[in-house]
Amino acid sequence: MCDTATYASKSEASLGRLFGTGPSPTRSQYQRDRDRIIHSTAFRRLQHKTQVFFRHDGNHFRNRLTHTLEVSQMARSMARALQLDEDLAEAVALSHDLGHTPFGHAGERALHAAMAPFGGFDHNIQAMRVVTQLENRYAEHDGLNLTWETLEGILKHNGPLIYPDGRPYARYVREGLPSGLDDIPAIADLRLSSFASLEAQTAAIADDIAYNAHDIDDALRAGLITLPDLQDVPLAGPIVAEVLARYPDVAPKRQVHEVQRRLITRSIEDVIKTTAVNLVEAAVVTAEDVRMAGRTLVAFSPDIAAAEKGLKAFLFARVYRHESVMVSVRQSEALVMRLFGHYMDTRDLPGRWAAAAQAASSQPDLARVVSDFIAGMTDPYAIEQYARLFDARPEFG
Repeated sequence: MCDTATYASKSEASLGRLFGTGPSPTRSQYQRDRDRIIHSTAFRRLQHKTQVFFRHDGNHFRNRLTHTLEVSQMARSMARALQLDEDLAEAVALSHDLGHTPFGHAGERALHAAMAPFGGFDHNIQAMRVVTQLENRYAEHDGLNLTWETLEGILKHNGPLIYPDGRPYARYVREGLPSGLDDIPAIADLRLSSFASLEAQTAAIADDIAYNAHDIDDALRAGLITLPDLQDVPLAGPIVAEVLARYPDVAPKRQVHEVQRRLITRSIEDVIKTTAVNLVEAAVVTAEDVRMAGRTLVAFSPDIAAAEKGLKAFLFARVYRHESVMVSVRQSEALVMRLFGHYMDTRDLPGRWAAAAQAASSQPDLARVVSDFIAGMTDPYAIEQYARLFDARPEFG
């Protein structure tokens, strides 16, 4: 790894872990975090969790694992260009989706609705529960025992949760603060009102870039849209026009990949250029300056940010709400809701979850056990349990 800038996170200056570990002769603190995440059960499960398209027939649509790996690669590339700690950026990127339910955002919406009387469900808080409590790979403690900086990055990669005076920040003004913020074990206060490190901010914007480029790719593969449909769409349109003009006779699949490649490259280059300017304007020198900067510093330029919003609006209307997608969305939401109701009524959970359910002394405690169990399911396992319990097998799409 190249030398890092003064404002990068420094492994040797980490606040450390809740449970002390001996030094490693070959790995930095953040490299150890990355390795712990990759070897976790929750990480492996991502390969069988839906990203956008509900297909279990071998088609090459992205799942949560492939999406996570793509986000990780982009985050690491941008971190290197900005002279940040690549390993911390990678660790946050690899862990950012560990709290996602089966069936993508549809499963999350259903679980949030089911958990509404008990504080709701938030996939970001669930990721924190996974890495601090639910993973049980170590003899001496629960969780992965990650560094403070990685935990901070997972929790706040999209920005603070509150203002310094305690008022909810950004989307939490509308949604309210998620339940579970007071139940996150860490070696020090995670400082909900400060911004996260530049490494965490890099992971967050890499997530946006990956969504935009790869959801277009999958939507084209699924036949929901065509390349000409994109010609008037912000951000993607000019690139599509370039590719069709320069390569009119190549196979459509190659045209699609060329559009995707250029979209990713231009987005990343814009972020790197804009962030470099932001760092100078904010006069940041240390990682602490970044946390107290009062704004996100890793960002798109204003023109690209506006275009990116337009692209997202197109994808929402034409892809995420396409009827062929919504059929599966509705079926998966009903499946999750029915599973939740059954486990709440019967406490009939397998393995270690059965003991936790029986030990629950209140409905909210039981609901959290059930929520943890369902959130950890893969798509195939959720379908299998549904078929076993209700003697019916849903057919998606």
